[in-house]
Amino acid sequence: MTAVSTQENGDGDPRRAIELLWGVSAPPRRGPKPKLATADVVRAAVALADADGIEAVTIRRVAEQLGVSPMSLYTYVPGRAELLDLMIDHAHGELTAPGEGLGWRAALTAVAEDQWALFHRHPWLLQVTTSRSALGPNSFTKYERELRAVEDIGLGDVEMDAVVSLVTGLVRTTARSSLDNARLVRTTGMTDAQWWERAWPVLAGIPAADAAHYPISSRVGQAAGEAHNAAENPAFTFRFGLARVLDGIETLVSQRQQ
Repeated sequence: MTAVSTQENGDGDPRRAIELLWGVSAPPRRGPKPKLATADVVRAAVALADADGIEAVTIRRVAEQLGVSPMSLYTYVPGRAELLDLMIDHAHGELTAPGEGLGWRAALTAVAEDQWALFHRHPWLLQVTTSRSALGPNSFTKYERELRAVEDIGLGDVEMDAVVSLVTGLVRTTARSSLDNARLVRTTGMTDAQWWERAWPVLAGIPAADAAHYPISSRVGQAAGEAHNAAENPAFTFRFGLARVLDGIETLVSQRQQ
């Protein structure tokens, strides 16, 4: 199975990336009118990443998709790093605001579910680093909505940021497991249940792996395997973990109100 790499995208020109993200006009250019807009380049890059993974997104491949020369693509984006910034912000534009009138717990749940779905539509988002992404309008809107969900519930600003990071971090971790499992099924042609059908007889024949030596893990593993029909169920872990995180936040908020 091909390893999935992490793409670094913090080594571009932040000034140029921010200008592109926020639509800061470049000086007028002489010559024929450009055939494309920057948005066309971003959409083509996103489609390529969705189909073939983030490694496929190169200036050459995107240019091929658009039917132009690689050199002409630099008219719209200075390089791959800046293109990744634009792709991330474009994807964040698909996120929606929680419904009006929701309590903070329901609002955070809506935020988390929306992001869970986004990662499954665009798995490549989990392959790019985001700590140095040049924040664009859609990414700012994403963060604003996340914070608004916990505004005025008794938390300090730093705590609000930490709560958001905790929830979004859980989404990223469990979504990564979900997509890794799906990729394993595709590449091996076997479901988890089929894999265990092959593996279990071998384990059962090894005395050292007997349940008597590992009574707790044998009991719990069997119960979880029967419940999920797999070694793990990332969707269950995501929603179970989210509920427990929200329970903890609720306890903190209740303590502040006493």
